[in-house]
Amino acid sequence: MSLSLATSLTVNAALSLAAAKLNSADGAMEARLLLQEVLGVNRAWLIAHANDALQANRDAEFQALLARRLAGEPIAYITAYREFYGLNLRVSPATLIPRADSETLVEAALEKLASRTKETPRVLDLGTGSGAIALAIAQHRPKALVCAVDASAPALAIAQENAARLNLGHVQFILSDWYASLANQRFDIIVSNPPYIAENDSHLSQGDLRFEPMSALASGPDGLDDIRSIIQQGLFHLMPQGWLMLEHGYQQAAAVRDLMANAGMVDVVTKQDLAGNDRVTLGKNPLIVSQHWD
Repeated sequence: MSLSLATSLTVNAALSLAAAKLNSADGAMEARLLLQEVLGVNRAWLIAHANDALQANRDAEFQALLARRLAGEPIAYITAYREFYGLNLRVSPATLIPRADSETLVEAALEKLASRTKETPRVLDLGTGSGAIALAIAQHRPKALVCAVDASAPALAIAQENAARLNLGHVQFILSDWYASLANQRFDIIVSNPPYIAENDSHLSQGDLRFEPMSALASGPDGLDDIRSIIQQGLFHLMPQGWLMLEHGYQQAAAVRDLMANAGMVDVVTKQDLAGNDRVTLGKNPLIVSQHWD
């Protein structure tokens, strides 16, 4: 790449100045991601060309993206991509930004799928957003029949785009408000990262959450309205011995376990994320058939 018509700044100097402006623990990383976006290069290129002069027009583009980040806009929305479970996913303001906490949900699903006896287990992802959870499961369990639903048409379009780009054509996408469009379909595993923040939580007006879709974040006075709805209808859409797995806030585990137990689910357990916080609660349909998996 030619870097003629240069400013007095080198690539490395531009990065250093941007990191200083960001003035955060992740400032250097964020500056690098923004400049990679502008130049269309990877990290190795930036290192190899650290002393190259930066074109004036490229520096102007870099400063424009930097201004957006300084105004609080999430990096993922600025670059339009976010890595999740080894997948590079397109995101937009129509979708939640995939977070590492949700990888706990993927791990829980993959663990149960690994012990299956059924050749093609059916998996449902409720509120798929960018498709992160459904696509991660489909990538690692290619024989699974994965169905991903969302009530937002723009979000579902992003998820479908991600599936096509990742060559995961065996994932089915359905526009649906939770189970509403699924009729009598039943699944071996149902996963969901639903809205679970209380609607009056002050965090909704802070940080990246200010830019993310409120309908995918908040759910009633205690944050559990959507979780209640998913659990109440869960047994109807679970195969015998099937599992419902829900991501939730770290202080909500006991409430979610109670909701699952009261709905008739058994073997209810909570899994912790990498930070040691309660993050995902699982419950099983107690019905048994002659051929089932556990």
